[in-house]
Amino acid sequence: MNFQKFYFSAEGRVSRKQWWLRLIVPVIAISIVLGIIDAAIGTVDPTSGAGLLSGVWMLIILIPTILIYIKRFHDRNKSGWWVLICFVPIIGAVWLLIELGFLKGTPGPNRFGPQVVEWE
Repeated sequence: MNFQKFYFSAEGRVSRKQWWLRLIVPVIAISIVLGIIDAAIGTVDPTSGAGLLSGVWMLIILIPTILIYIKRFHDRNKSGWWVLICFVPIIGAVWLLIELGFLKGTPGPNRFGPQVVEWE
């Protein structure tokens, strides 16, 4: 799966390994670095605790993150509409983490496409 299809398409499936290594780990690492840079250059708003660079980063990754979540749900043979569970306070975030990060995808092909081949 190429860069553009992975980050900017809702079609297909994404495995747990791809979800963790191509989305979660890089997003966390970049967020930490940008938070440190925000603190160092003084662009953190003291009332909200949000930094300028961190805020821009979160806006940049919003759409690709939603699209990857949809594909991860597709790998679990569920509709992408399940992403909306994130709006349920506390339970939604826990559900997303368990469902997308720890549960295996459907073995073999499902209604969303063939099983994911790791690291095409």
